[in-house]
Amino acid sequence: MASFPLSVNEKLIARSRAVGELLAPTSPFDKKCGRENWTVAFAPDGSYFAWSQGHRIVKLVPWSQCLTNFLLHGTKNVANSASTRLSRQNSEGSQRNKPCEHIIDCGDIVWSLAFGSSVPEKQSRCVNIEWHRFKFGQDQLLLATGLNNGRIKIWDVYTGKLLLNLMDHTEVVRDLTFAPDGSLILVSASRDKTLRVWDLKDDGNMMKVLKGHQNWVYGCAFSPDSSILCSVGASKAVFLWDMDKYSMIRKLEGHHNDVVACEFSPDGALLATASYDTRVYVWDPYVGVILMEFGHLFPPPTPIFAGGANDRWVRSVSFSHDGLHIASLADDKMIRFWRIDEEYPVQVAPLNNGLCCTFSTDGSFLAAGTQDGSVYFWATPRQVSSLQHLCRMAIRRVMPTSQVKNLPIPSKVVEFLCYQI
Repeated sequence: MASFPLSVNEKLIARSRAVGELLAPTSPFDKKCGRENWTVAFAPDGSYFAWSQGHRIVKLVPWSQCLTNFLLHGTKNVANSASTRLSRQNSEGSQRNKPCEHIIDCGDIVWSLAFGSSVPEKQSRCVNIEWHRFKFGQDQLLLATGLNNGRIKIWDVYTGKLLLNLMDHTEVVRDLTFAPDGSLILVSASRDKTLRVWDLKDDGNMMKVLKGHQNWVYGCAFSPDSSILCSVGASKAVFLWDMDKYSMIRKLEGHHNDVVACEFSPDGALLATASYDTRVYVWDPYVGVILMEFGHLFPPPTPIFAGGANDRWVRSVSFSHDGLHIASLADDKMIRFWRIDEEYPVQVAPLNNGLCCTFSTDGSFLAAGTQDGSVYFWATPRQVSSLQHLCRMAIRRVMPTSQVKNLPIPSKVVEFLCYQI
């Protein structure tokens, strides 16, 4: 696909509506280095929002309270007023069972966050479960924080208390992801060139080290069924891992510079990757082909100059829950919302010094973190999915590309199910 020349087409593209912001507190002596908000996250059930304010601090806020304050105050900073209101509410007996805000000091700069929820039916792979210190129930909600010193700290979201301290990495923990199946399997990506697999139902026991990256690992993401892990880093390759056998499935080749972010579509049929080569690629991870290309520089840089357009580096990519929209954040001070079947963005939004972005659990909002420790929110494109697309997602949740191609159905239907048309 052709790249998107913003200067030519920006008048033709809708601007996304700003919803609200959460500004990190600052002081006259606050150092700029260390304030970066490298990561933002929504709880799987939509109950909490978490972000790194910089300087070791993570803030956990009930998402419903955020929405209420956005409606009351518009796009003004509501972080401090929300804190006051929540603390007052939770001091009353009638409010004890309601979600409350927590400010967590992690002891070092925070690079990554991930929420994990437990399903009792998903047992630990450890045999001696009677020796477990923690027995995670169905109502358990955890927050994992990856730190500058290589440690991973696990917190109880409802109480704000530290539960576990995982200490095997030797460099920055750049990204974290929980398996979506409720098993509380956690994968960490580090600058020590490894991915590590942890079983939190086994008191945080490290189960496996995945080696294959020759340089820093920047990001990792599970497929929706938890069977495949994608990892990306300081190389042009995208790695896919079988999480039942802990073995590498394949490498996806196509990017021309470091790949820094990745995420699967909600049905698992697609994989989006973001790179410093100014592109977002959408892959079929089962056959290793690029189905779509979203460019952020026009004309697109040639491979030999792929690292030269650092004002267009793509920092982050996120798939919406509808399976139709992708958000990308680049160094050109823009956030773009793309449809997977259209050549140009359907909406754009301005953002200075953005570092990360993710859709809310229901897909209604996009949250983006910046270098000064703040978060900004936008309303996402609203579109009713077609019945055909909903059927495609239902089929692709349970059927990989190879099985789809063997179905006794017309070739055009196969192409649609494989996202080729």
